Amino acid sequence: MKGFTLDADGYPTDETLERIEQWPPDDAIRLCENVVSIWWPDASYTTWGKRWLQLHTNGWSGNEDLICSLQNNSVFWLMYWESSRRGGHHTLDLEKMKRLAKGE
Repeated sequence: MKGFTLDADGYPTDETLERIEQWPPDDAIRLCENVVSIWWPDASYTTWGKRWLQLHTNGWSGNEDLICSLQNNSVFWLMYWESSRRGGHHTLDLEKMKRLAKGE
């Protein structure tokens, strides 16, 4: 499966946003890897203790679009979302993603 794509201005394409919304929640690790691969700038996401993935939008509309598409993938968001706070900071549960990927 080809990776997520950006348009000429560096924003996620409509196709990419649709793929995020339709991504199967049992493949959450790969979804997050693909989202992080196009997150801007690279330094605005972190993993924390290998337990959490924190995405910081920095107010950039391309990152906000990615978050909206993750939220629109309602099963994914319900399963892995941990918290959000003002300023575009979102935390996802990587540990749960890893446990489910192993079938636990």
